[in-house]
Amino acid sequence: MLLIPAIDLKEGHCVRLRQGRMEDNTVFSEDPLAVATRWVEAGAKRLHMVDLDGAFAGNPVNADVIHRICAAFPDLDVQVGGGIRDEDTIQTYLDAGVRYVIIGTKAINAPHFVGDVCAEFPGHIIVGLDAKDGKVAIDGWSKLSNHDVIDIAQQFEQDGVEAIIYTDISRDGMMQGVNLQSTRDLARAINIPVIASGGVTNYDDIKALCHYESEGVMGAIIGRAIYEGTIDLAEGQALADRLNPPLQF
Repeated sequence: MLLIPAIDLKEGHCVRLRQGRMEDNTVFSEDPLAVATRWVEAGAKRLHMVDLDGAFAGNPVNADVIHRICAAFPDLDVQVGGGIRDEDTIQTYLDAGVRYVIIGTKAINAPHFVGDVCAEFPGHIIVGLDAKDGKVAIDGWSKLSNHDVIDIAQQFEQDGVEAIIYTDISRDGMMQGVNLQSTRDLARAINIPVIASGGVTNYDDIKALCHYESEGVMGAIIGRAIYEGTIDLAEGQALADRLNPPLQF
């Protein structure tokens, strides 16, 4: 089970939102590179970065910050979402050292786009499905679509995406625990990895998610919990490794 620290970017700062509301944010640092360094030194193998301004604008806004972090840690797996709506943006991020790009709103509004970019950039495309009550949200979580999470995840699996990031909006940033049932149900319904997001609050959440690693839950994105100290990243990863030892190649 891979624990993936989240760095959410707003106006160049590292912030955390509650339930995706841009107006309800906490600034944790004005130096995202220092934050990234902190998580790498704690043993992070992957970073999850979201350009929040880009998600609302429909194009990258904080790309320069992301590029600097990739340049500082060239061997680190970085996954980036927020405002990725065309092939040129994907190419620019990959050229900068990003390992995975996350397609969100564009995946819902133009599903053919996912198949196209999976063919053009094989091995680099993740789809982020952010949901409330089983329905997918779009446009920075400001709108709910009519799409069922499992149905559309199965379609994206056929398109060739590497993984699905599943976020329960109602839990995100609220420190109320992860939605285990929905995460498990999604993982059981598809054959590609699921990365849990939203509500991971304490070590019990990590233990619970580890129980479903064999069913396809390969990682968990952690945000507010590591910033507020309810989870120590190094201790959390050590716990996950004890429960499910990483494969040796």
